[in-house]
Amino acid sequence: MDLQTHYNKLWEKSRAGFEAGIFDLDPRIDAPTDDRLGLTLLTRPSSEVRERIRTFLGELQQVAPEQYFYPDTDLHITVLSIISCTSGFTLSSINAADYVQLLESITRHAKRFKVDFTAITASPEAVMVQGFPLDNSLQKLRESIRSAFSATSLLQSLDKRYTLKTAHATVLRFRAPVQQPEKLLRLLDKYRKYDFGTFEVEELELVYNDWYQRAEKVQVLGKFRLG
Repeated sequence: MDLQTHYNKLWEKSRAGFEAGIFDLDPRIDAPTDDRLGLTLLTRPSSEVRERIRTFLGELQQVAPEQYFYPDTDLHITVLSIISCTSGFTLSSINAADYVQLLESITRHAKRFKVDFTAITASPEAVMVQGFPLDNSLQKLRESIRSAFSATSLLQSLDKRYTLKTAHATVLRFRAPVQQPEKLLRLLDKYRKYDFGTFEVEELELVYNDWYQRAEKVQVLGKFRLG
């Protein structure tokens, strides 16, 4: 299934649910006891793209202020979730330098790639900006990383939840009953085909993070420039 078809199916199913008042609320967003932590390789949209996302989120906040909006600092694309966020995982469980060294050996040969952020989609839990890599560089990079980790004994959970193929950015999570569902749907429809811009991915980050990639909980372990 190609990315556009995947995003379309997500949208159609979720929109139908929203019309029926079905939103999957996340009870852990504001829970101080949430101790899910993991290890993620990610990249971040350009400032121009983030500005357009901010405009979108500003409108969303007018109709659904009760929801959780990703701040500028937290917007990202997951390249791969090396260790999925799990209760009880801590940085002391691993030797982070081994992960940085392995990723450096892979990314030094990887090419920069462009991602087109066009339109929004949704799941029952969240609203996302659709990302489309303009060539197969991201796919090749992911395959190289999967292959490299499979040849080591390093702790990892690659593809345990699902095989990551998208390049989206989550921008909103539902955390409370939606007070104005009709207005929310109209706004989502408005941005269904909106062009958020294209940017070139030049750098990746390996981070120790919580489930929501909140800046105050993220620890950057390594940065990797692409060629």
